[in-house]
Amino acid sequence: MPTTDTSFVDHLTKNVAVQFLDRVAASADHEAFRYPRGEGWESVTWRQAGDLVEKLAGGLLSLGITSEQRVGIVAGTRYEWILADLAVMCAGAATTTVYPSTNSEDTAYILSDSDSRVVFAEDDDQIAKLTAHRDELPQVIKVVTFDGTTDGDWVIGLDDLATLGEAYLAEHPGVVGETAHAIEPDQLATLIYTSGTTGKPKGVRLLHRAWVYEGTAIQVQDILGEDDLQFLWLPMAHSFGKVLLSAQLACGFATAIDGRVDKIVENLGVVKPTFMGAAPRIFEKAHGRIVTMQAAEGGLKEKIFKKAFEVGIKVDKHKREGRSVPLLLNVQHGLFDKLVFSKVRERFGGRVRFFISGSAALNSEIAEWFHAAGILILEGYGMTENAAGATVNHPDDYKIGTVGPALPGSEVKIGEGDEVMLRGPHIMAGYHNLPEETAKTLTEDGWLHTGDKGSLDADGFLTITGRIKELFKTSGGKYVAPPAIESKFKAICPYTSQFMVFGNERNFVVALITLDPDAMAGWAEENGMAGASYTDIVRSDEVKTMIGGYVDQLNARLNRWETIKKWEILDHDLTIESGELTPSMKVKRNVVEVNNKDRIDAFYS
Repeated sequence: MPTTDTSFVDHLTKNVAVQFLDRVAASADHEAFRYPRGEGWESVTWRQAGDLVEKLAGGLLSLGITSEQRVGIVAGTRYEWILADLAVMCAGAATTTVYPSTNSEDTAYILSDSDSRVVFAEDDDQIAKLTAHRDELPQVIKVVTFDGTTDGDWVIGLDDLATLGEAYLAEHPGVVGETAHAIEPDQLATLIYTSGTTGKPKGVRLLHRAWVYEGTAIQVQDILGEDDLQFLWLPMAHSFGKVLLSAQLACGFATAIDGRVDKIVENLGVVKPTFMGAAPRIFEKAHGRIVTMQAAEGGLKEKIFKKAFEVGIKVDKHKREGRSVPLLLNVQHGLFDKLVFSKVRERFGGRVRFFISGSAALNSEIAEWFHAAGILILEGYGMTENAAGATVNHPDDYKIGTVGPALPGSEVKIGEGDEVMLRGPHIMAGYHNLPEETAKTLTEDGWLHTGDKGSLDADGFLTITGRIKELFKTSGGKYVAPPAIESKFKAICPYTSQFMVFGNERNFVVALITLDPDAMAGWAEENGMAGASYTDIVRSDEVKTMIGGYVDQLNARLNRWETIKKWEILDHDLTIESGELTPSMKVKRNVVEVNNKDRIDAFYS
């Protein structure tokens, strides 16, 4: 059960660097990381990772990096990202994270605003962004590349940095340990720039104590241990990815790393992890894929599949309500577990104890569907400004539809206008170079304004109802919460990628819809359109009729003023590259609205 003991907060490890060095000492010969190499996976122990991190930290110190100076990482999720970040921690510096999908202007802005002195750049594409804006980055003394082309001067390789480090460590033995132990808990560890849907990105200043607290708060709840295996694909430039690294340092489990989103399901089958963190879109996509594949089978197989989930959801409801399961239902469930549910679990490697969902709202019907198949999704809540983890459900104490109670040692309350407020060791020190923005977001007594609307039940479980600024009022004076409607549609329609609701100060509500390309390719195979382009498929009368049926089902579940009166399917899916999705796969609603202004206006003309 979740711990109620918060005394651990007074005895946290001093900083992330010491936490890492302690883990290396405690688990030296245990597996730490696993990463793709050629056709297989390469494994490294904590000792091997520790040796390399020490050399890289020595390399940074040899370049003159000092306490709290910023070092940028412009790269996708991979083993080298983690090595670089841990080396920055052990050198007493602070990591500035930059998504690899960030354009060159914003990359230059972030590195300049953060005053980053050294930059780890993944490859030639990322180096090109820096070279194009070198005049704006006079403070960058060195670029260290993972895979890119070196020039022996400004741009060097990771091996070159390690060689510099070896020489420096030979002259200064023990310097990394001394540097690590000198870092105070309130020193800057990370600058994470929010994705900046409006204006320039804001740098969130996160301290060592925030990350150490986050990892330790997971450890003391006995959720994860050394025997677990994580699969990590989330962007490490995002706080959700970073907090999972903090949990790994505290708990000692191994992590298999591969940031390629298109490889997630394939990798799960190979790696066979015991848990994984993910955004809701991953679960929506997996749910849609499994459901549409069964529908394509048709006949007896489809009937068995549907009956299995009907029974599974009934059994699940009995258990969660503390009622005994009737004998016949139990026998049916055992049969369907062998025929159907075990195969669903096998798609995810067959060993998953639970998934952790965060960064956006997960529809409770999708969570219940997975739960019926024996796959537990623990929904959590947090934001960059509180180092990602504020609340989370526990494997032994969870409520589907909520994001769980506050992590032990921190607080959550509902403020004015039902705004969720947070306080604890995980709260940011403020926004970088933005004192006025900081003052608006943090109260004098340490509470963080989240901008999210929510409620707490009698047991302290938090339910999020949406972003306050996303709620809108129709011209008839009725309030509409788009995320609630959008997640309902995703649970109904297995072909959906995105469903976006609009109608602020209008007399009715409308929607823009994008369909999942993989799901629609499967649909086209079954419906005589194999080989047709995505655009031709989604514009076809058959697809419009099919989606219209799902919209009708949605409207039957909504209040009259929420119903979707007009809708349109876009001829493309939203992507990170187009700027319409954040790297954590959240929709940038205002970008989509601006890009489709004429289309939305036409609904009302």
